[in-house]
Amino acid sequence: MTNDSERAWKHDGVRVVGHDRLDPNTAQTPGMDRKAAIDFARVGARKLWAGTVHIHPDAKTGAHHHGPLESVIYVVRGKARMRWGEQLEFMAEAGPGDFIYIPPYVPHQEINASVDEVLECVLVRSDGEAIAVNLDIEPVERPETVRWIDPTHPE
Repeated sequence: MTNDSERAWKHDGVRVVGHDRLDPNTAQTPGMDRKAAIDFARVGARKLWAGTVHIHPDAKTGAHHHGPLESVIYVVRGKARMRWGEQLEFMAEAGPGDFIYIPPYVPHQEINASVDEVLECVLVRSDGEAIAVNLDIEPVERPETVRWIDPTHPE
């Protein structure tokens, strides 16, 4: 016989969301397909949102930001080119195994830098609700490449 906490944990403890059960009914930005795995509506997550994003070969998203949320992108497959700033004037690239951090309110754009491979990423945000604010930005023609320097381990 189980006690009340064991019964509650059975259905309110760990949850596994299968790759074939991702929800496409989430905030979208032109040029990408987001699917939610973990959010408030699905599992009751109050402090994070997690899902996937796919960008077709040689495609780019519209400029957008995620309001007060912090975002982390983990590149699973492909080559990501990120642009950010008031006119998307800065740029960096990431490949499989790399993490990308996007602070709150930073205008940005994801670009698939490959002409023949889908860019597949895992996305995590710091709230249980998805926020995507699409922006109308005229980007600079040639962004400045920025190399991140780790302040805890400077070279």
